[in-house]
Amino acid sequence: MNHANIAIAILWAFIFAYAILGSVDFGAGFWALVFDRRSGTRAAQIANRYLSPSWEVTNVFLVLIAVALVGFFPRGAYWFGTILLVPVSLVLILLTIRSSFMVYSYSTEKFSRLLKWISGLTGVLIPGLLLSVLPISLGGFVKVSPDAQPELLFGKLLQSPTEYAHLAFGITSELFLAALFLADYAHEAEEFHTYRIYRRAAMMIGPFTLLTAVLATYAMAPEAGWIVGRIESQWPWFMASVIFFAIGYGFMLPRHRPEAPGRPRLAVTFIIGQYFLASVGYGIAHLPYLIYPYLRIEDAVTNWASFRSLLVSYSIGVAVLAPGFYLFWRLFLKDKRYIRE
Repeated sequence: MNHANIAIAILWAFIFAYAILGSVDFGAGFWALVFDRRSGTRAAQIANRYLSPSWEVTNVFLVLIAVALVGFFPRGAYWFGTILLVPVSLVLILLTIRSSFMVYSYSTEKFSRLLKWISGLTGVLIPGLLLSVLPISLGGFVKVSPDAQPELLFGKLLQSPTEYAHLAFGITSELFLAALFLADYAHEAEEFHTYRIYRRAAMMIGPFTLLTAVLATYAMAPEAGWIVGRIESQWPWFMASVIFFAIGYGFMLPRHRPEAPGRPRLAVTFIIGQYFLASVGYGIAHLPYLIYPYLRIEDAVTNWASFRSLLVSYSIGVAVLAPGFYLFWRLFLKDKRYIRE
C-alpha cells in the first residue's frame, strides 16, 4: 500500500467517525426539539443530557478532517475549498449559530424555546449540506476553466435528483442513528419509558435508510454512471452491510423483558458495523479519485517526507486524545449518576 492509499484511509477514518458522531449529535438536537413539550416522557431531557457535553467532542473530528485534508492532500484541499465554497460556508455559518445557541441555552431560560428550535433545525440542515460533498465529488457538477480553475455548477446541482436523494439519505440516517443511540442511552439510564419511545422511532425510520441509500446510489447514474457500476462490483461489502443491518435491527425486537424489550447495545454495535462496511465498499468504488475525473489521490497527495512527518504527528495526537475520549465516555456516557440527573 503506497502512502497515498494510507493517507486516504486515515482521512476516510476521520470522516466515518465524524459521520457517526455527527449524526447522533445533530439528530439528538432534532429529537430534543420534537419531544420538548411532550408530557409524560423525559425523551427531551435525555437528548439534552447527551448533547450537553458531546457536541464539543464531535467538532474535534471536524477539525481533524480539515487538518488531514490540508496536510495529506494540499491540492485536494484547494479543489474542495474552491468548489465547495458555498455549501461549506453555509455549514460553517450554521455550525457557528448552533454552537453559540448551544452555549447560551444552558445559561438563560428566556430564549430557551428559540434556542432549541435553532439547535433542532440546524441539526437537520447541516448533515444535508455535508452530504452534498458526495455527489459533487462524483463528477458532472464541476467545470474546469481554460486556466485550470475548478468551478462548481451550483445551479445544475440544485436541479439534480441525486442531490436530493443524498439529502434524504443523510436525514434518515441521522434520525435513525440518533434515535437508536438515544434508545441505548435511555436504557443505560434505566429510563425505560423513554427507551421504548426512541426504540420505536428507530424501528420506524430504520428501513427508510436502506431505501434512501438505494435511491441515492441509482440517482447518481445520469451524472456519475461510472461509480454505479463500481458500487455494484463491490456487492460483497454491501451485502455484508445489509446482513449487519438485519442483525442489528433484529436485536431491537426481542421481548424477553417487557419493560425494556430488545438489546440496544448490540443493535447500536451492528448498525455502526453496517455503516462501516457500506462506507468501505463505497470508498473502494470511489478510488482512485478525489474528484472525478479531474483529481486522483496520487496527484493530490503530499510528498513522502511531509507524509511521514504528518503520520508521526497524528499518531502522537491520537495517543494524547484517546485517553480523553475514554474518560469522556466513562464520565458522560456510562456514569449513571450523570445520565439520571
